[in-house]
Amino acid sequence: MRLSIITINLNNRKGLQRTIDSVISQTFHDFEWIVIDGGSTDGSKELIEQYADHFAYWVSEPDKGIYNAMNKGVRAAQGEYLQFLNSGDYLRETNTLDKVFSNFPGGDIIYGNLSLVENGKVKEDRQYPNNLSFYDLYQRSLPHPSTFIKTSLLKNDLYDEQFRIAADWKFFLKMALESRDFRHIEIFVSCFDLQGVSSTNTKLLQEERDVIAHEVIPSCILNDIKKKEEPLDWQIDALLSFREKSKIHHKIATVILTCLKKMAK
Repeated sequence: MRLSIITINLNNRKGLQRTIDSVISQTFHDFEWIVIDGGSTDGSKELIEQYADHFAYWVSEPDKGIYNAMNKGVRAAQGEYLQFLNSGDYLRETNTLDKVFSNFPGGDIIYGNLSLVENGKVKEDRQYPNNLSFYDLYQRSLPHPSTFIKTSLLKNDLYDEQFRIAADWKFFLKMALESRDFRHIEIFVSCFDLQGVSSTNTKLLQEERDVIAHEVIPSCILNDIKKKEEPLDWQIDALLSFREKSKIHHKIATVILTCLKKMAK
């Protein structure tokens, strides 16, 4: 079996319905579907029971958090690759998985592009680099609903459940430091619901990221990253990007860059 789709849910019946509609409409069928519900009381369990024939495995019971639920799904998974499509998230088109696996590049971690959705409308289309750097991962990680992870990697190194919303970031950093094979596919795979916990609790996310960075990243690499994050470097990077847009932008940005470089001396 090529793929295990894992969906976790807690009291998000409306979002779960959206996810279910997306998956059952796929033209690609070489996957199993695992649903982990945290003991919802809003009718989600009844919805799961209604669509139970579509699931290889499902459970509705209290859990210890997002990553505890995701790890339950990993343990049950039988597919070669894993995709986490949590309640509220959905695949971009009915033939999305067909497009992904018709020219699948293989590798350890395959990541596509992502649409950010708020109140049912696309707020931003986010494209990821073909050649992923460690700094790219450090800056914003990878999009879970648009990423396909070799199942054996997670079975051997489950998400760290001490973290509430950044354990997936820790996993991706560790995989990069182990020289795992990351490959990009130029496909908008999924739409991510911005109402999720990791999107709304930015303070906790930053706190967890700080702990993980010092735990996982060697100090010599982390020091280089911190230098890159200095305000002047950020301004220069932003202006270089701005300068590429047109001749007028190029002239304006060049003047500002010249001033910044003089300040840096």
